[in-house]
Amino acid sequence: MKKLLIASAVSAAFAAPTVALAQAARGPTLSQVLDASGINVSGYIDAGFSYANRNIEATPQFRVFDSQNNSFALHQFGLTVAKQPTRGFGGVVNVTAGSDAQLIHSFPEVTASTFDLTQAYGQYASGSLTLMAGKFVTLAGSEVIASTGNMNFTRSMLFGAVPFTHTGVRAGYALSNTVTLYGGMNNGWDQLNDANKNKTLELGASIIPLRPLTINVTGYFGKESATAPGTPGGGPQDQRQLLNVVANYTINNRMSAGGEVLYVNQDRPVVGAAKYNGLAGYFTYNLNREWRVAARAEMFDDKKNFHFGPNNQPANTAVKYNEITGTVAYLPSTSIELRGEVRMDRSDKSVFINSNGSTAKSVQTLGLQGIYKF
Repeated sequence: MKKLLIASAVSAAFAAPTVALAQAARGPTLSQVLDASGINVSGYIDAGFSYANRNIEATPQFRVFDSQNNSFALHQFGLTVAKQPTRGFGGVVNVTAGSDAQLIHSFPEVTASTFDLTQAYGQYASGSLTLMAGKFVTLAGSEVIASTGNMNFTRSMLFGAVPFTHTGVRAGYALSNTVTLYGGMNNGWDQLNDANKNKTLELGASIIPLRPLTINVTGYFGKESATAPGTPGGGPQDQRQLLNVVANYTINNRMSAGGEVLYVNQDRPVVGAAKYNGLAGYFTYNLNREWRVAARAEMFDDKKNFHFGPNNQPANTAVKYNEITGTVAYLPSTSIELRGEVRMDRSDKSVFINSNGSTAKSVQTLGLQGIYKF
């Protein structure tokens, strides 16, 4: 037994340097290299199923990403590579692939492509000042392009009534811990290349008057296409103004509520100005670590049928809409989220199309969604 113990000790002594050399030869992992360099890589996959009791594929302008009558879809594969130090130079590259990518392209990108370079910008930070140049998402709106940033499966009507991205420059300056101001110039609404010689002014402010309350105010002012938003570069260019106010209030560690107000005015030749405005409310309640419920209600007044037309109604006809959405989410882990949703949209006029070609004033939809985050 004594000889056996001595032999084991000798073998361990010789093996230890060998193990250390083998570990050193492997080198650092990719994750370790990225952490050491300050680069963050994240992404997600969003797939779902949509069902509608009307033929919403015949009027897809009413829905942003879920305009399928009865279909499965790979909505988004999102990938973000970012290095954003608090001081010095950095940058962000964000790509979106899938069926949703076809709807967020900037002019003059090919809209049929299922790949979109959603963001690509460089930045410089120094103290309270941050400068950005390139392509970046808009400051307007409560909801965002990335599925992981929203509590509901479907997007609101207001989400489709504001720009998705801008190409230009943006500056953010933190006046204090509670107030940050934003300003910039860009090519306009969803324009990689400018469709006219004029630029759009971007102004914004993020205010935290109370610890649980955040208020964001955004304005965009510049010449855009005289056609409805979503068709950049088409037709004559006239002045468009957007004012958007978003407020979020954390009631407690389980409940939160939010609201959004949107106003858009667009000058048009011959027929005069067209306007639309909207109001939305949000509520989220975490039942426990694994279950969450979310609700949304909104109203949208499309004056002169500017945003959603043509929709079986005469031009310059005012049409009013409202919708209510309920979503239940199951989160078995930090990486996986499963959602089920019901939604009802109504209008004061018959704008939705049935399968037989007749029209109706309402549409009901069902959605199932699975999100994997990495």
